[in-house]
Amino acid sequence: MRHNRRLRWAAIPIAASLSLVLAGCTQAQLNGFLPGFVEGEAPVTNHTERVSGLWVTSWIVLLIVGVITWGLTIWAVIAYRRRKGQTGLPVQLRYNMPIEVFYTIVPLILVLGFFAFTARDQQAIEQRFAEDEVEVKVEVIAKQWAWDFNYVNEDVYSPGIQGQLDDEGPKGSLVQSELPTLYLPVGKNVEIELESRDVIHSFWVVDFLYKKDMFPGKTNYMSFVPEREGTYAGKCAELCGEYHSLMLFNVEVVSEAEYEDYIESLREAGQEGQLSSEYDRNQNMPGTGAPELNEEHEAE
Repeated sequence: MRHNRRLRWAAIPIAASLSLVLAGCTQAQLNGFLPGFVEGEAPVTNHTERVSGLWVTSWIVLLIVGVITWGLTIWAVIAYRRRKGQTGLPVQLRYNMPIEVFYTIVPLILVLGFFAFTARDQQAIEQRFAEDEVEVKVEVIAKQWAWDFNYVNEDVYSPGIQGQLDDEGPKGSLVQSELPTLYLPVGKNVEIELESRDVIHSFWVVDFLYKKDMFPGKTNYMSFVPEREGTYAGKCAELCGEYHSLMLFNVEVVSEAEYEDYIESLREAGQEGQLSSEYDRNQNMPGTGAPELNEEHEAE
């Protein structure tokens, strides 16, 4: 009884301290120090909270498992240490069925749990909008070592060049104004078609907490809703050659009026139409059908 009372009195200050620490956490700390979160503001997209939730929950579970494992290890070291006057080997055990079942079943449950929650969230993130729900459609084309943007619904385009070093700035800095910039209106259903003109690339907007690979001859898609205006850095996340590190871009999430003004500026600059596949370096991609015999072979 006295032992239980001591445990109860010890648990009170521990719980109070834990509550105080959690209450003082910033938005970034509560979201696992991931980028894209600002105190008092909306998440960058409708998916960022889901991604951070999976990340933080996974770490909490892993830390609990780690604490239990470290505690049992330290306890075993102390409880079964060699005492003064002891000689020879301790009692040797060949196996312990309950313990073996425990350390087989528990990791299996953890792996299945991580898989289930990851599959659930991935399905939600990868779910494309219905065709009539898409409000903004952009084709993003990766190339060594820059990005082209086709605004499909508006029938305008914006070509890009790789990052240019700024000779007047600090060593290694880039001219930000020359980076390709993708404009998106806030609060709209956006679908991005991802294409590659040459090798494998990867479209990564850091604050979106999500990236997608881009393969020659295959179209991948990203569907999301930008929820906070701002400028967000993007880059290629797949090593793609000599100037991979300069394959950068920005994403500007702006109001609908600013987005319309930008589209109009592209029209005024004569950038109407769409950049097509005629610039692709992979012009010999194999087809998916069986080869057809010509008339001579058919006669034989």
